[in-house]
Amino acid sequence: MSQYYNPFKSSRGLFNPDANEPFQLSRSKIDLFVECPRCFYFDRRIGIGRPPGFPFSLNAAVDMLLKKEFDYHRANKTPHPFMKHYSIDAVPFAHPDIDAWRDSLRRGIIYIDPVTNLKISGGVDDVWIGSDKKLIIADYKATAKASEVNLDAEWQDGYKRQMEVYQWLFRKNGFDVSDTGYFVYVNGKLDAEVFDSKLEFDVKLIPYKGDTSWIEPKLKEIKKCLMENTPPKDSSNCDYCAYFYAREQNEPKEVSTPKKVGKKIKTSKTGLGI
Repeated sequence: MSQYYNPFKSSRGLFNPDANEPFQLSRSKIDLFVECPRCFYFDRRIGIGRPPGFPFSLNAAVDMLLKKEFDYHRANKTPHPFMKHYSIDAVPFAHPDIDAWRDSLRRGIIYIDPVTNLKISGGVDDVWIGSDKKLIIADYKATAKASEVNLDAEWQDGYKRQMEVYQWLFRKNGFDVSDTGYFVYVNGKLDAEVFDSKLEFDVKLIPYKGDTSWIEPKLKEIKKCLMENTPPKDSSNCDYCAYFYAREQNEPKEVSTPKKVGKKIKTSKTGLGI
């Protein structure tokens, strides 16, 4: 079996309709439900998740280095040069829980929704505080492309939902949060004449005004989905569902495979299990 993917998870951590304790639901699983309720159901109720993507080591390195930079200014209570360049009147927020909030393995920042009994969590990249004492959610993104970075692509809607869930979580934890967050978008330069073992980056701060009104209605939909005894129908816009459906509908009971006999090639039928 692949070391990267085990399709059959243990029942631990899966939703149990008869359980009374709050059910843990990460920010990424909320996004999975938005993308495809059927894939979400198989993941959180049955224990069969989508195959994972491979880790982006360069993105992780950029993330770590940005956190170190912002932590330096957090300790000194000074604005990062990016903030000065973009005239953002803020400094990195110094709080005893900042490391826990940023650690998704420790569940990040948490809120238990009393209506659905879902325990929502998310690991934020950074939090700043403006001169008006409102918190500003910041999220780091890294890429390498010749064109200017922006948030216009449809697949980047997930980035926006990510920002909004973080804003919602901090508000639910009693913080005054600005509607406007920032994506710290790092873009590797592709126009250098020589590589010289160095990769240079342009950094752009992209403001985004979040709207969190969709979250609580969506949590109700998620809870209703989890309580069902059968999964939702295939999603028309889900590539995973389309692949599974096409394979199921077109998988033959037997296939013909060429078999060498001397110099001639004969065709024999063999089961798919061979």
